[in-house]
Amino acid sequence: MTATAMFQSREKGLPLLRRGKVRDVYRLSGEHLLIVACDRISAFDHVLPTPIPDKGRILTQISNFWFGKTAHIVANHIVDPHPGPEWYPELDWYYPELEGRTVLVKAARPLVIEAIVRGYLSGSGWKEYQKSGGVCDIPLPQGLRESDRLPEAIFTPSTKAQSGHDENISLRQASSLVGADAAERVRDLSLALYRYAADYALTRGIIIADTKFEFGTLDTGELILIDEILTPDSSRFWPAESYEPGRPQASFDKQYVRDYLEAIKWNKEPPAPELPEEVVEKTRQKYREAVSRLAGDEEQTGRDSLQSTD
Repeated sequence: MTATAMFQSREKGLPLLRRGKVRDVYRLSGEHLLIVACDRISAFDHVLPTPIPDKGRILTQISNFWFGKTAHIVANHIVDPHPGPEWYPELDWYYPELEGRTVLVKAARPLVIEAIVRGYLSGSGWKEYQKSGGVCDIPLPQGLRESDRLPEAIFTPSTKAQSGHDENISLRQASSLVGADAAERVRDLSLALYRYAADYALTRGIIIADTKFEFGTLDTGELILIDEILTPDSSRFWPAESYEPGRPQASFDKQYVRDYLEAIKWNKEPPAPELPEEVVEKTRQKYREAVSRLAGDEEQTGRDSLQSTD
């Protein structure tokens, strides 16, 4: 396993603005940020000590793919999806470590809500439906099963928790946080993005069961799409060929990791356990299969760079 595959970004030469579970954000200037997707993986709200080789590159590749395909729906924060060292010559980082996992973006002010769209009944939505017959104050038909496709996609926003779990909220509650006009605009854009992406993904054998978008505003007041979009980390991707409602579905994400942690009966308290090599490799393969299915011939360049780390 190479140093590149195990990459964790370091703060050298630029101020670190924030460090998330996967992405490190650096302030490049007043207008631009540098986002580095690392190989960290989290489960049950904890970052695990074992990284997944190439995960940061794969997530960046998938996000860039979708940012390009959805730019006709809403503007996004991407300035340069493949920034070279000309953008940050003062850094003493080893450039090949950053290649493929770094994007240059516009500095935006994130909204305090997350935009969740559900096309299928799963996860917290399924749990809420079992208790109330709906999700986020949206009534749904009786008798739906786990993983059933909904009659139409629904917008179910959530809060952005600084720690612990996000909380599902209603459109009315979202409006109280960001304003009615902004909440309705985010809803309409999120539904349009989901429908477009879900239709496309289905032609590639992937069901996008649900997904999360994040939006921010520029100094001009323009609302744009930020963060990552439509990756296995921000969405539930299911293989269409094995889809069967009434049960949980196989997925193109870190399900192997969750299953392993449940099997060893980890109490979900720190310290998080190391992952065995088999779980790491199976998880890596799932991420790579997702980008291969979605991007097809368009991901040849990215595939070549990923193979160089094997």
